[in-house]
Amino acid sequence: MRSKIYNALLLVTSLFGYLRWGGGNSTFLFEAEAEVFKKMFSNWSEVIHPFTILPLLGQALLLITIFQRTPGKMLTYISIGCLGILLCFICLVGLLARDVKVVLSTIPFLTTAVLTIRNYRNNVSSAII
Repeated sequence: MRSKIYNALLLVTSLFGYLRWGGGNSTFLFEAEAEVFKKMFSNWSEVIHPFTILPLLGQALLLITIFQRTPGKMLTYISIGCLGILLCFICLVGLLARDVKVVLSTIPFLTTAVLTIRNYRNNVSSAII
């Protein structure tokens, strides 16, 4: 049950990454994902990019693991990797730009990812896939 809670927390915390770019523009990841879903059905060629496809894949895999009887260890690791690429990049950009809000928005996901990995390493009885 603890693994399902961690996976749900990973899914929720991944949505609250904060992006800020030139011209005073900013958005949270859940807002950006809503835009991606809108464009996916009208003009899918605009949303085909590794920084959009991989995190969506990671979130879909996390959603699958939440509904498994015993969440799959490998699916969770792949999900963390897919989401971690984007959120670590956002954290790096925030550090380079010295933007505290951007860096702080990634801390919950990164902390939850570390705790989830520790949970799976300590829990030998979890499913492989």
